[in-house]
Amino acid sequence: MAHATTKDPNVFILPDLGEGVHEAELIKWRVKPGDTVAEHDILAEMETDKALVEVPSPRSGKILTLHGSEGETLHVGNPLVSYEGAGATHATAKPAASSAASQTNGHHEPAPSAPAAAHDDIPEPAARTEDAGTVVGKMGGPAAGVSAAPGKALATPAVRRLARDLGVDIDTLHGTGIGGRVVEKDVRGAGTSRAASPSVSPSTSSTRSGGTGVPPVAPRPASSSPPARVSAPAPDFSQARASVSASPDSVTRIPFRGVRRTIANRLRESVNRAVHFNVMDEADVSALDSLRKKLAAASGEKVSFLPFVASAICRVLSKAEFRAMNATVEENPDNPKDEPAILQHRAVNLGIATDTETGLMVPVIRDADGLGVLEISRHIASIASAARNRSIPREQLMGSTFTISNVGSHAGRFATPIINYPEVAILAVGRARQAPVIRHGGIFVGNLLPLSLACDHRVVDGASAALALAEIIGMLQDPEQLLGPARG
Repeated sequence: MAHATTKDPNVFILPDLGEGVHEAELIKWRVKPGDTVAEHDILAEMETDKALVEVPSPRSGKILTLHGSEGETLHVGNPLVSYEGAGATHATAKPAASSAASQTNGHHEPAPSAPAAAHDDIPEPAARTEDAGTVVGKMGGPAAGVSAAPGKALATPAVRRLARDLGVDIDTLHGTGIGGRVVEKDVRGAGTSRAASPSVSPSTSSTRSGGTGVPPVAPRPASSSPPARVSAPAPDFSQARASVSASPDSVTRIPFRGVRRTIANRLRESVNRAVHFNVMDEADVSALDSLRKKLAAASGEKVSFLPFVASAICRVLSKAEFRAMNATVEENPDNPKDEPAILQHRAVNLGIATDTETGLMVPVIRDADGLGVLEISRHIASIASAARNRSIPREQLMGSTFTISNVGSHAGRFATPIINYPEVAILAVGRARQAPVIRHGGIFVGNLLPLSLACDHRVVDGASAALALAEIIGMLQDPEQLLGPARG
């Protein structure tokens, strides 16, 4: 873990906790103000999008200030802990007269005389701010590295994004945050006022309606064209909110944080970008079931249908005509001028969707096409266990080229799985069931395994997906070929 530094040697900023990690949720403080720590002592437990991380102290010293409360999301590059030391400048300095009153439960909180900083008033890391000159904070010092271009509002990228989404001109707002920053509540307040403002000013409507404040209905001019469509007003949820506030025990509020927020973001990105379509069918795995039981008895290991399905997928994806399904999409949404590209992979890095207490994770078996059925079975058990106890390395949660979701381990036959973007295909395996099947002109009781293949139609054609699923089913119904690795 690389420790970032500031000009103040007594301020330790939240370091980079892993590749691509820009923020983390503060789960638990392991120290409190006044504690003396040694180098490498654990300061806090943080949760990134997929992993629990302990943050060690980079030096010995006495803790002066903790920057953040448990449950808060902190940004990489912002102050985490301040140590006592001569000449220290602290990012959240408070007047001396109110310093004692501003400490509650071991956490540093704003003094009553200063405006309280909202969660979105925490500065973004320096690399993500829009630098064009330092802004002086209300306490007379720099506003914790926050800057803005002349004539532009002072705000983080997230707040600017929210303003764009709500149609609010952020440069016209008066910021209530530190140093005059525009924060989330300012934008939402402006958005609410904009939605609630009538198209006719109050004074005009009052004059025209005899002081009632309701504008008269103008007569419709004679015309053959249909009247313009008027958008319906936003529904008023104030009574519902009041009802909820009156009986808080009837509702449990769970914020999107940690793994759950990552799941939500990834699914939304997949639905927004990939063009999903599904192909579904069933495989008669009666012969496979017998082979599976023999292999389990011979090896002394528990073997499910899943490693056989994985082996069949590896074989199909290794064929030239289906290599388009073992691919990822490379595109840069921040720069539309960058042309998207399809990256076809030779090695099959198989993602195994795993249900955990904190949400769905997708650990990866790298080079799965070079493994036999028993080896795949062992890898599945190992990575699933590591994902559930949160000990899996972050690197093992990245780089998959195709994903399997075993929905049948709980219940259900068919599914419409969401592609693990930027991949282009995912296979959901349903719950096997006994049903009548026709073999060689006779009716028998077979064991049917439902399979649901979802693909990105931008990359995979419907015929290719149907043929690939048929190939997978054919291999599952002739299982002897699945025992060895797909790639020699």
